[in-house]
Amino acid sequence: MGFLGFGGFFMPTEAGQAILDVFACVRIISLRARTDRRVEVRRQLARLGLEIDGKKIAFHDACRPADAGNFPSIGARGCFTSHLEILAEAQASGVANVLILEDDLDFTSLVEQRLPLALESLVRLPWSIFYGGFEGDESALADRPLSTASPDFTIQTTHFVAFARDAIELAVPYLSQMALRPRGDPAGGPMHVDGAYNWLRRAYPALRTQLAMPMLGHQRPSRTDIHTLGLVDRTLGLRELASVARRIKRRFATHAY
Repeated sequence: MGFLGFGGFFMPTEAGQAILDVFACVRIISLRARTDRRVEVRRQLARLGLEIDGKKIAFHDACRPADAGNFPSIGARGCFTSHLEILAEAQASGVANVLILEDDLDFTSLVEQRLPLALESLVRLPWSIFYGGFEGDESALADRPLSTASPDFTIQTTHFVAFARDAIELAVPYLSQMALRPRGDPAGGPMHVDGAYNWLRRAYPALRTQLAMPMLGHQRPSRTDIHTLGLVDRTLGLRELASVARRIKRRFATHAY
């Protein structure tokens, strides 16, 4: 587990050091108002002996647009925009790669053992996009600790994804144009960002996508910022009960990996 060294300095674990060695920068998408999620994601990184220093590892303040525009929802537009902003920043700064995390990421219980092996394999393989966690048809994937996904393999969720330089250079103009088109445009219009990345991979099949197998992280059950809130999350009292239920669910989910 991650720990604090003498004098309060964070000391990376083997998994934490692997992240620092492989990725040029780490950006965590988070709304300033979601202090609950910021506390939780700090705890997750602390497990690996990592801290959010505002430099190599930093929050990216997610935007909350005034309206959805042509996107499915305000949250979907904000998430899409945040990913695009991080990729554009990486493109402008010339970094070799960028790891994008979302603030509802929970590392699995075996991340300390699995993550160094996955990243050791990653640096030996040609890769353009890397998913440390995802939703998809795992029965189609066999290799460990990484599996190469075909361009037509549908990947859902973007809570733990990295882009190498070649993918960054293609993704920025591709997503920028997608955001400007009408919704439902046959060339690819505004959509959830995980769907946009699937379109990108199909448009550029030379991009090599590597998936961690087994996964290294999953999405923490929490109140959504992307979809319309249900009655429970809109109602005082019920919202607090839902938060407790999610923590219980999370505890069981974490121990299942």
